[in-house]
Amino acid sequence: MKIGVLVNEGPYTHEASDSAYNFVKAAIEKGHEIYRVFFYHDGVNNSTRLTEPPRDDRNIVTRWSELAKAHNLDMVVCIAAAQRRGIMDENEAKRQGKDANNIAEGFRISGLGQLVEAGIQCDRLVTFGD
Repeated sequence: MKIGVLVNEGPYTHEASDSAYNFVKAAIEKGHEIYRVFFYHDGVNNSTRLTEPPRDDRNIVTRWSELAKAHNLDMVVCIAAAQRRGIMDENEAKRQGKDANNIAEGFRISGLGQLVEAGIQCDRLVTFGD
């Protein structure tokens, strides 16, 4: 089965990110294809490389990055939601006149059309968070 995943909540404030991560990992282990993971609303906060949880806590951003690398996942961050929350890749930082970027490895910034495409291309689009 080809699955798209939508993550609407940020890490550490809601269980949606942990649940989405565990779902994606389990789906891959069962042989399903994860077409795309799309981060929207506060879910874009899962993509900032500046997150630094206490050492005895899980690092949700690192988990996502490692999973993307291991399984070649397409993890897309909504550009409008990211801009509102100060999350930028190198190109967007230059475009906005900023001196740094903060997007974590394995994530890319794109438009809402990527979510629409996932909904069209997938057998199922599973949403985590409000």
